Amino acid sequence: MASLTLVVMAAGIGSRYGGLKQIDPVGPSGEVVLDYSVYDALRSGFDRVVFIIREDIEAAFRDRIGRRIEGAADTAYVLQSLEQLPPGFTVPEGRTKPWGTAQALLACRDEVRTPFLAINADDYYGRTAFEAMAGHLGAGLSEGKAEYAMVGYRLENTLSEHGTVARGVCKAAADGTLVGIRELLKIKRFPDGIKHTPNGVDWEPLDPASWTSMNFWGFPPDLFIELERLFPEFLRRNAADILKAEFLIPEAVGELIAEGRARVRILPTRERWFGVTYPQDRPLFRAAILELVEAGLYPRELWPRG
Repeated sequence: MASLTLVVMAAGIGSRYGGLKQIDPVGPSGEVVLDYSVYDALRSGFDRVVFIIREDIEAAFRDRIGRRIEGAADTAYVLQSLEQLPPGFTVPEGRTKPWGTAQALLACRDEVRTPFLAINADDYYGRTAFEAMAGHLGAGLSEGKAEYAMVGYRLENTLSEHGTVARGVCKAAADGTLVGIRELLKIKRFPDGIKHTPNGVDWEPLDPASWTSMNFWGFPPDLFIELERLFPEFLRRNAADILKAEFLIPEAVGELIAEGRARVRILPTRERWFGVTYPQDRPLFRAAILELVEAGLYPRELWPRG
């Protein structure tokens, strides 16, 4: 089987939650969310793991997560920083955080030489999602072509019961390829359906069966060439909002689709997404993991000691 790499975008750990809460235990033997993603990936055919992290969390991350995964897979670490800019650009005064998920992928270009899957560190995606992506990336290699892919989740399977969420709601062509993504920042389930608000006042209905992006992307390594081209364009285009603008994977992919430079296959899944958007989500997440352990999908201890 061809070599496949799992890229875990973990640089946001800590900054979004005011601490390393994403590496609080959720499993019966102290496992964290991304332990289950790595476990599922390795059992689906991925054989290398690259973690994208920040320098200020590197020691804690390696100690609490990295060392146990290093015993199960070839593992590398890449640091994402604000200073990683194309030639001719400098960090603007007042900017405090890195440039987003597409810049995170650029940071790992020297460590990724095979087709790869890029995921968030703090989302639970489900085993079948990893199996679908491994099959897609492996088939692309054998056929001698490189087609991007995204696992699509049904919108109704990606919501929190405790508040609004931001999601990339997709538009698909009849052949199952991605046409575009709308980034909707406030989506919520109501008794009469799922809705989003563009202004905090008016609520517009959404199709609960809409395919939704949860940052589960499959790429060939030549994606890095495209991102190196797009990043300077992004910086120039967003000069007026340079302190807050983010270079994001969905937007970069959308540009490549519009330019006719990429074709993205949506790999549908019925998996239910789990994540910790709000503190109240954590006990529900733990309960869901325990159910999967009791059902036999996972052992009680993912990474046996010694």
